Amino acid sequence: MIKAILVFNNHGKPRLLRFYQHYTEEQQQQIVRETFHLVSRRDDDVCSFLEGGTLIGGSDYKLIYRHYATLYFVFCVDSSESELGILDLIQVFVETLDRCFENVCELDLIFHVDKVQYILAEIVMGGMVLETNMNDICSRFLEQDKLEKSEAGLSAAPAKAAAALKNIDLPSLPKDLKLPDLPKLPSFR
Repeated sequence: MIKAILVFNNHGKPRLLRFYQHYTEEQQQQIVRETFHLVSRRDDDVCSFLEGGTLIGGSDYKLIYRHYATLYFVFCVDSSESELGILDLIQVFVETLDRCFENVCELDLIFHVDKVQYILAEIVMGGMVLETNMNDICSRFLEQDKLEKSEAGLSAAPAKAAAALKNIDLPSLPKDLKLPDLPKLPSFR
């Protein structure tokens, strides 16, 4: 089972964190720091598997990672997961991001967090792998994006209607309009 998915840059700044096990915010920050130190010190020509740090569960857990340009994609998994299967899952996640954002970069992860989280939720939910077919994931993403854009159009409709009314040239009201006096109502005291 997948316990956590961490994406951070070469300086250790988290860009995406998803924990499938409860940790306090302080523990999460410690896990990110420890994982960064474990992963960033490794050479690029060594394998991408290592035992989890002391905070993530020690030898019962594995850290499986890939380093792409300025980002580390790290999956913290228990011993029941296949290392090669998780490496392939990381590849699916990165290629899906690349397709959906057309040459994904670190800024896409920063400015489109909701969309990245949606893509990740299509792939992994509750620590279990749901989908690995990139075409299906991308089509679900495009459907969701289309739906969000149509809802944005609906929410903007009242403002557009008000602006349209302001632009209509209504005839001005007569200035000397005299209304009849209303009868006075009796006062009750």
